[in-house]
Amino acid sequence: MTSADQTRRPFFYGWVVVAVTVVALLLAAGARSAPGVFLLPMQQDLGFSRGDLSLTASLGLLVFGLAAPLSGRLMDRFGPRRVASVGLLLVALSFYLSTLARSPLALHLSWGLFSGLGTGLVGSVLGATVATRWFVRQRGLVVGLFGAATSAGQLLFIPLLTTWAQGIGWGSATRLIALSALVIAPLVWALLRDHPAQLGLHPDGRPLPASQGPEVRLPDPHIMRRAVRSRDFWLLSVTFFVCGATSNGIIGTHFIAFCSDLGLAPGFAAGMLALMGAFNFVGTLASGVLTDRVDPRVLLGAYYAFRGLSLAILPFLPPGLAFSAFAVLFGLDYIATVPPTTALTADTFGRENVGTVYGWVFCAHQVGAALASWLGGVSRDALGSYSAAFLAAAVLAVAAAVLALGVTPPARRARTTLTP
Repeated sequence: MTSADQTRRPFFYGWVVVAVTVVALLLAAGARSAPGVFLLPMQQDLGFSRGDLSLTASLGLLVFGLAAPLSGRLMDRFGPRRVASVGLLLVALSFYLSTLARSPLALHLSWGLFSGLGTGLVGSVLGATVATRWFVRQRGLVVGLFGAATSAGQLLFIPLLTTWAQGIGWGSATRLIALSALVIAPLVWALLRDHPAQLGLHPDGRPLPASQGPEVRLPDPHIMRRAVRSRDFWLLSVTFFVCGATSNGIIGTHFIAFCSDLGLAPGFAAGMLALMGAFNFVGTLASGVLTDRVDPRVLLGAYYAFRGLSLAILPFLPPGLAFSAFAVLFGLDYIATVPPTTALTADTFGRENVGTVYGWVFCAHQVGAALASWLGGVSRDALGSYSAAFLAAAVLAVAAAVLALGVTPPARRARTTLTP
């Protein structure tokens, strides 16, 4: 496709790339939520212990996080199109093989290791890489769309997978996910493009001059050597570590159990999580729009401070409908931190290096989630309640708010950027 062909199009092809990426992220989010939904049906069918199945799910989450730096590096080197397509094929293969598993080890490998790697290749840094390569003026909005897609994937798939598990069994439901990934992979290969320059365009759709050929700025092969010597990298990683700990880690893992401790029905707790997810969708989109207009450091500071306040009051809320207010408030900034974190990563280290650097930042997020998930349970066992865990998470969130404001301001970054 030539530049002239593209300029005659009534729309910017980047929005096609966005649509395809949203589909891939929806599938990855749904696949990542499957182990939790299928835990009890698999236990009843396979006869494995709860510990074996929980270990499989934990392996999937851990590998998902560890796959982020690998995915980012591969996308910077080979492009999102190849990496996302391979990731989807790996999701399809791993989910199909999991239906054949007849031992815990086989399940650890298929449902844990391989599915974590496949979903990690697709769901960790794909959105950040696509958004920063194709957009500048509306980059925050697009990152918000991708965050909302991840949230929507969980909202749509959890009830859908629950219905499938009850109706056709977890094995048939798992094969349907595998088939879906197998269908989406060639769609991603056919429609996704790695750079706007491949179509003779700059980001945002501006055509390249006729005398200027498509130039793709290559990633810096030594970017992580520079990044680890940068205070901004560590500030972004530490704050995103706190993001994972205070969202997926403590609330995502323990909120239903916390409600159960208070005598609330599991259905009520699940409804609160669904309400949280709905407002997460709204909050992430709004955060994307704000990121295009407001200093991302200020947004992160506000988000983490607001999250800390929400967590601090949770142990003191009366059980019942008051939790609805918490679900709304906490849901609004559950993933709202993603657009400003992505924007700061791109502005500091260069759009061509986002996959690699953001991959490591995202890995810190997952490490935080894993540690908070584990320590939250340890705290509950030792103290008999989740109050101390929630208050500790609140302190961490407030600390992250202060640290976020320490990231290099945009005006200074323009003079001291790491990339030439």
